[in-house]
Amino acid sequence: MQVPKTATTQRHDGAFVTDKLRRAITAGELAPNQRLIEADLTEQYDASRGAVRLALANLAAEGLVERIQNRGSRVRAIDLDEALEIVELRAALESICAAKAAERADGAGIAKLHAVGERMSAAVEAGDSETYSEGNRELHELILTLSQMKVAPGVVSRLRAQNVRYRIRLARHHNRPAVSLPEHLEIIDAISAHDSDRAAAAMGAHLRSVLNATREYFS
Repeated sequence: MQVPKTATTQRHDGAFVTDKLRRAITAGELAPNQRLIEADLTEQYDASRGAVRLALANLAAEGLVERIQNRGSRVRAIDLDEALEIVELRAALESICAAKAAERADGAGIAKLHAVGERMSAAVEAGDSETYSEGNRELHELILTLSQMKVAPGVVSRLRAQNVRYRIRLARHHNRPAVSLPEHLEIIDAISAHDSDRAAAAMGAHLRSVLNATREYFS
């Protein structure tokens, strides 16, 4: 009697693990300096040890993970000077992306921007900093998507991920949402009006405000 063959389960590859770990770091689910233990990650992501090592190497190249000889890997922590430099770089790149979004966004994209803006406004009204922080992240990512640029969004996403500790703490600061909400709504209005110069200026002003607040709160 022939024994039927059992199906083999395909384990997740390095690209899958890279994406999952990147998202966890970006969302603040993994803290700066937190150790990343290969055996735990292979189980968590149902991946081989080789796939996990590839993912850690990929994220080290992106500046999200630090690999320490004979001690494994950990989420890379950045100091305040580096955090401020990252915001300056974001200001330059995201201003360009906002201008392109103003040129290229269609009606559906603009509707999505306004929907996010309304949720952020409601979150400020309710004093819900968690929802506001999530809306902040979603809005910036949506603008990158609407820009239709090919290189800048990936660079900005990596910069935002590296700066996650300061970015999330700032967004949840007790009075920061009320300050930044009008800045975000101005960006939305400028893109909706297809005014690229105004959109770039609004994004630049917002991120200069982020820069100043980061320096003030964390110095």
